Amino acid sequence: MSSPGAFYLLDGGRYLSTELTRGPWSNDHQHGGPPAALLGRAFERWGDDAADFMVTRVTVELLRPVPVSVLAVETRLLRPGRKVQLVGASLHAGDTEVARATALRIRTIDLPIPDELPQPAPPPGPETARTSVSPGIALRDYPGFHNRGVEHRFVAGAFDQAGPATDWIRLRVPLVAGEETSPLASVTAVADFGNGLSWVLQRGQGWQFINPDLTIAFHRYPAGEWVCLEAVTYVGSQGVGQAESVLWDEHGRIGRALQSLLLDRS
Repeated sequence: MSSPGAFYLLDGGRYLSTELTRGPWSNDHQHGGPPAALLGRAFERWGDDAADFMVTRVTVELLRPVPVSVLAVETRLLRPGRKVQLVGASLHAGDTEVARATALRIRTIDLPIPDELPQPAPPPGPETARTSVSPGIALRDYPGFHNRGVEHRFVAGAFDQAGPATDWIRLRVPLVAGEETSPLASVTAVADFGNGLSWVLQRGQGWQFINPDLTIAFHRYPAGEWVCLEAVTYVGSQGVGQAESVLWDEHGRIGRALQSLLLDRS
């Protein structure tokens, strides 16, 4: 059940997961990025009025490891409104709910803003950056999302360096075969890398920093295929941490991502 051409194959209302969804810790379980993107795709497509709204916040709860198998998405309206809506979605593997998410959607209108408003400049672009391979490929030498599904280009930090990092990321293949991946889906796919980019606790010393959730807030969607994460991790002494990523495209800032971290040590 694998295909090098996409992360998922659409089969009626089901999604057949390919090997490129796999994460670095098990070849049976997916990286958090592809399931998050699948839920984001559902949010921007749901309802007859979807074209009139922008998804401005997505919160994904990763309830259990998502298997590399057949998945189904169920979407429902939680809060109706002409200007603001709340939409919910669940991701199922068979009869088991493996992830759930909510999205805030705000109506869009043509409303130009003053040209003189200050806009922060983005980090140096991907053409100036250096490529880097996720350490996951050394831990598990098989095709997966982290090493074959995306391309990384660092302008600060690196996978093998502790501390904050700034990394441009783009998808190598479409989210769903035969479809052009939307800007929203691209961001939700790569925003899950924040804790892996900016780690501060050494995996080689038995530390784990697993994110059971992912929240992304946008004020606009990215333009172009590259999304940059300017990521930093904070840890506390009670087994809890947080990873925070400022999100950029090549024109400027687009939003922010947060991950709660479950800290542990073997």
